Amino acid sequence: MSGTTTAGARLRRAAEGANRWVVLVVLCLSLLVVALDATVLHVAVPSVTEDLRPSATGLLWIVDAYPLVCASLLILFGTLGDRIGRRRVLLLGYALFGIASVIAATADTPAVLIAARALLGVGGAMIMPATLSILRQVFPDRRERALAIGVWTAVAAVGAATGPVVGGFLVQHFWWGSVFLINIPLMAVILPLGRWLLPESRGAQDGPWDVLGALMAAAGVLGVVLGVKRLGGGAGLLDPVALVPLAFGLALLILFVRRQKRRTHPLIDISMFARPAFSTAVGCIVLAMLALVGLQLIAVQYLQLVLGLSPLETGLRLLPLTFAAMAAGATGSYTLRFLGPRRMVGWGFVLTASAVLLLTSMGHHDRPVLLTAGFVLLGFGLQTTLFGAYESMLSDAPAERAGGAAAIGETSYQLGAGLGIALLGSVMNAAYAPGLASLREQGVPARAGAEASHSLGEAYQVAAQLGGPTGELLRSTARHAFVGGLHITLFVSAGLLLIGALAALRLPRAMECPPKEVHLPVERTASGTSEAAPQPPAARVTLPARREPAEATGSGRAAR
Repeated sequence: MSGTTTAGARLRRAAEGANRWVVLVVLCLSLLVVALDATVLHVAVPSVTEDLRPSATGLLWIVDAYPLVCASLLILFGTLGDRIGRRRVLLLGYALFGIASVIAATADTPAVLIAARALLGVGGAMIMPATLSILRQVFPDRRERALAIGVWTAVAAVGAATGPVVGGFLVQHFWWGSVFLINIPLMAVILPLGRWLLPESRGAQDGPWDVLGALMAAAGVLGVVLGVKRLGGGAGLLDPVALVPLAFGLALLILFVRRQKRRTHPLIDISMFARPAFSTAVGCIVLAMLALVGLQLIAVQYLQLVLGLSPLETGLRLLPLTFAAMAAGATGSYTLRFLGPRRMVGWGFVLTASAVLLLTSMGHHDRPVLLTAGFVLLGFGLQTTLFGAYESMLSDAPAERAGGAAAIGETSYQLGAGLGIALLGSVMNAAYAPGLASLREQGVPARAGAEASHSLGEAYQVAAQLGGPTGELLRSTARHAFVGGLHITLFVSAGLLLIGALAALRLPRAMECPPKEVHLPVERTASGTSEAAPQPPAARVTLPARREPAEATGSGRAAR
């Protein structure tokens, strides 16, 4: 019996001394699962439609339930992790993600699949901010943290890019439910590893947790994201379908901010936004994601509808963007030390704007070298910007508020993605539709022209129905109008990116790092409590967190 106890104690000590880079591997695997699941379903939509026969609204909710629920709950679970323990919330997220994956894979009705996707969103909201806040905790030294964030962002790029590829392979060889079953073996590995290796940490413990404020934030973010997504889906700004949730969400968020300012122990420290580095970094994340998602959507339409590439060929054409983003994440820590946050984020925006302007040379014919060069610059520039912004945001936030800060960053990420689709999609539609105005004068029926003005895909369908010279005229005109609208959209995007470069001037010029903290071994006393070994009076001590919650030390402010 004593031998078993001794072996268990030895294993616990090994876990308590787990290398922080091993912890980073576990956190990256967690992020990989969430990022993969965000895009893996896209290629399975036709199979889901054929098998479950959902309505148009049902299909929309099958796709949108995951990102909507995830985005709305990030602040709730990020701040809850600061209270009850980030590791605890993360492990609960793992378990819920695995259960929801089984339900989704075996769903036999659209309603069950929508509910399972919503549960996946809850699990994702528990996992995403927890990974970033634990990363903040286990890498107190800013130099090492920068390298860790670089690996973290590179893994996010890999997950988002490989989702459609993995999903396509599974759907082709198995059935659509297999895109969810891949989560099961991953969770079977990550859950025990996380339970054993990840350190527990908490933030501020003062005062009760603001449950009402958390629910207000969740409902407010849900309303805003839902409204923005409906705007991106073609709804007008005054359309009640978009206006009502958007107005409701904004009103709730305003009330939430006012409530947090009045509370002695707020859910989120609103004063963080008074810090130029923090607020600027959050704004840069929104702008970078706005450009990335909006441009990717338009690029996919261009490659498939104008150049006539297949979905597989389109994915291969976009791979240079992903590889460049991975390279930017892997080298981000060195770039940050060399350039500093201000120049890294600012020049990242400038490089991205240059790539966008280069892509305005795209026309009606395939230019693979030009597209590859543009996508490489685009991926490297945007990932450089996101890296510098995330690192500045986390370093400027107090350590005890790491969960809330991570949730704000992830919410900004999701909001920027929704705004990108809505804003750039609206610009594209506004620039595309006038190009079809002359069709009626050339003999194309007014109804056909009106339907064709919705999108290039619909224009091709209408042209096929018309056939003959009239159909070919409609197809050619719509194609030219799309390319012209694409150029206008790219110019607007470049302008927004240059605004981001100007905003980056508010970031710190240099990456200032405090002296490395001294980590001392923990000695077990006879009573079972942890005490640090004797240390010199001048040394700053941080006790390693394991099993027992680690309380934040000091003010938590990054050195300026």
